[in-house]
Amino acid sequence: MKFNLLPRKKLSRIFIPLGIILFPLFSSFYVVSIYSNDLISNKMSLPVLVIALFSLFLLITGIIFRKTGTDVVKTKLRKPFRYALVVVAALYVIGGYSVLALLYLPGSGFKDWLITTAMTTMNHQYLATWFYDSYDVNIVLANNSVIESGEDTNPNLINFEEANFNQVTYKNEFEKEILTKDEGNDLYKIVEIDRDGLKGKMAVIYDPSHVKLGVSKGTGTSLQSAYGQFITEIASRYNATIAINAGGFYDPDWNSTGGVPHGVVISEGKLIANNVRANSTGGIIGFNEDNKLILARMSAKEALANGIRDAVDFGPFLIVNGKSSFINGNGGWGDAPRSAIAQRQDGIVLLLVIDGRQVGYPGADMNDLTKVLLEYGAINAANLDGGTSSAMEMNGEIITNPRNGNFQAKTRPVPNAWIVVE
Repeated sequence: MKFNLLPRKKLSRIFIPLGIILFPLFSSFYVVSIYSNDLISNKMSLPVLVIALFSLFLLITGIIFRKTGTDVVKTKLRKPFRYALVVVAALYVIGGYSVLALLYLPGSGFKDWLITTAMTTMNHQYLATWFYDSYDVNIVLANNSVIESGEDTNPNLINFEEANFNQVTYKNEFEKEILTKDEGNDLYKIVEIDRDGLKGKMAVIYDPSHVKLGVSKGTGTSLQSAYGQFITEIASRYNATIAINAGGFYDPDWNSTGGVPHGVVISEGKLIANNVRANSTGGIIGFNEDNKLILARMSAKEALANGIRDAVDFGPFLIVNGKSSFINGNGGWGDAPRSAIAQRQDGIVLLLVIDGRQVGYPGADMNDLTKVLLEYGAINAANLDGGTSSAMEMNGEIITNPRNGNFQAKTRPVPNAWIVVE
């Protein structure tokens, strides 16, 4: 009996496309199933592997059949269309495996970036937990952390008489930008930050005695009754010229009204809150009666005894006594909108807000904040609450570009804000 090879050729036209589509797809699913519990359960690993191997079998068999089958039936596809199919198939395979390599190949850096960035958002932590199990997430967060010096600030390092606004030459462009005041404005100036993928604004406050902590009218201890306010509302309440968000707050399920602050809050020498701390790093971030920024781990009682007039409890501390903290990886906070406060040795205060969650401007990590603040001469600096809370207000208007977890141009109510009053 004569064996007709024609069916092999026909089968190859079915097996090869199926293999090209299914093998990259299910082999990728198999890899994801090993690392993730949320997106694909580990229980599905074996069935997914079987399908991947079967699709590989189809692909190899199709290639063999194509080579051994008789070419009786001519293809009706035109050459340009065939070439286009080859290009699409190549892009599909290369693109799929490139994403897989980004997610799981050691040393790519993408895994650390994705986990640390996603885990600090309100609504998009699933972007990390989809692809990695809790063990991987915890390992990455542990390897991206801020190790503080352990020192408290030394107020004696601040000398208000050092500022020289009549210089002809400057140490660098950043020093010139700080010490060149806007005409007719001796209280502050706004510096635009737009370089190295960072975009935002920094308020330079020449007299730190004008920097206070404003608190929401609804600040309290009950999630049911307490409420935060937008920084524009807090600024209006205190007749402030400038305001940025300050400390963090209790936010179960990421839908609170922002009225219950974390840790210690002191405003105008009065204890506003003395709640449980949120961070393992950082501590008191505040000004004493000498208008010097103090960064220290202390209780509410100790803070008041040490003359702290305005303070929140947050962190991490980025720079203490001119020494930057040791930052593993990106510091564990990923890229996001960020706020920070700092003081130079000459007493000038820096209020920094970096925008994020935008095309070309993902935000800042702890390294970015530290670098910018060191460039502008900060001797003490601390990270403030970030994400959707990060915003800067001036004269009743938001002058930065805040984004919430859904990338919408929104901010949210907060329990307190650093404000600048005339």
